[in-house]
Amino acid sequence: MPKLDLETISRSNATGYPPPFDTAVSGRWWRRLAPAGGLTRMGASHVVLKPGAWSSHRHWHDDEDELVVVISGKAVLVENEGRTLLQAGDVCAWPAGDRNGHHIINESETDFVFVAISAGNRDGSGGYSDIDMVFNRDGYFHKDGTPYGTQRPE
Repeated sequence: MPKLDLETISRSNATGYPPPFDTAVSGRWWRRLAPAGGLTRMGASHVVLKPGAWSSHRHWHDDEDELVVVISGKAVLVENEGRTLLQAGDVCAWPAGDRNGHHIINESETDFVFVAISAGNRDGSGGYSDIDMVFNRDGYFHKDGTPYGTQRPE
């Protein structure tokens, strides 16, 4: 298995979230590892949360499993059940269809680094626990079905 050189993989903080939801993730920087490694049946991203940044809004996926492996730093996982401290070596998993809305918030003064891995239908649907938004392959929508007019990033 070839070693990926992170420095050669382009980095982005792009989001498809419509305003004002985009602000919380502006300090989230990601690199898509799966395409760089030639992987086509799973997703994987190297993610850095700058101090104060969120990984996403609290969400779930109907058709996609999620796994997070913490590399460095400390942050807080927020789920339906409450808050949990995360640090290097911790692993979190959410099966597709489990509506346990989750996200990670970096409340520390240093970067928080993790790898996010997904498997299943990337074009599937899901929702957000705390805001008026759901998603599917066509983009982001209000819970009543009205489109926000933004596209999900690839």
